[in-house]
Amino acid sequence: MPSYICEACGVGFTPSDKPPANCPICEDPRQYVPPTGQQWTTMEGLSRRSMNAWKLVEPGLLGIGSEPKIGIGQRALILATPQGNIMWDCITLLDEATIDLVTAIGGLKAIAISHPHYYGAMVDWAQAFGAKILLHEDDAKWVMRPDPAVEFWQGETKKLADGVTLIRCGGHFAGGVVMHWAGGSEGQGSLLAGDIVQVVPDRTHVSFMRSYPNLLPLSAPAVARIAKALEPYEFETLHGPFFGRSIGDAKNVLRRSVVRYLAAICSDGTPELE
Repeated sequence: MPSYICEACGVGFTPSDKPPANCPICEDPRQYVPPTGQQWTTMEGLSRRSMNAWKLVEPGLLGIGSEPKIGIGQRALILATPQGNIMWDCITLLDEATIDLVTAIGGLKAIAISHPHYYGAMVDWAQAFGAKILLHEDDAKWVMRPDPAVEFWQGETKKLADGVTLIRCGGHFAGGVVMHWAGGSEGQGSLLAGDIVQVVPDRTHVSFMRSYPNLLPLSAPAVARIAKALEPYEFETLHGPFFGRSIGDAKNVLRRSVVRYLAAICSDGTPELE
């Protein structure tokens, strides 16, 4: 039986003989069901219309994304560590070419995901490489395809490898997580942020939302919590969820952005903000 995949978010569901009745992830206010209605596909169907492309994001960090895009269109990152390769966030398409390429660079030890919108075909990826999937327990209800590979972790941080740490920030989702790589950016640190801290188009700031497509902001306390969780970590670069959404001087950008966001959300909306 195939694992049916939601066309709108790209998340795979438990294998079944017919498509699920609905996608709870897309029916949640943070996502949406397209005007054309709920539609489903399979890995075979995706393989016929898309392919995966690779890009070196920085030394030791490879990006992989699908063209034409699938679902939300995020790209995943594969971080090379002495303890094994770690995939950050997940995409949906997993074809034979991708399996061969990932195997050639050492496979995957673990898959860590920022939030449910980027679960993709995580179980297919885990099974192909014998990897474990690490998700924060606060997002357990959003797993649409339970599997023994899925491991839920608790608390505020989790060490994955030397200098690689998951940090629960909450915000966009209760279990929203970022990954800090101390050795990134030539030892100055890199933050792999998913949608939890989003690089905005002007690339001089980041922002924070409960729902990006439906324009629902986060509360001031939620953003203050994110800032507090990240303050102990140094990072020069922040990598967002899409190709081309990486910025430098990231720690200072984050601090400025928090101040700007809190000023906007706590005011009457009329002051000019710099």
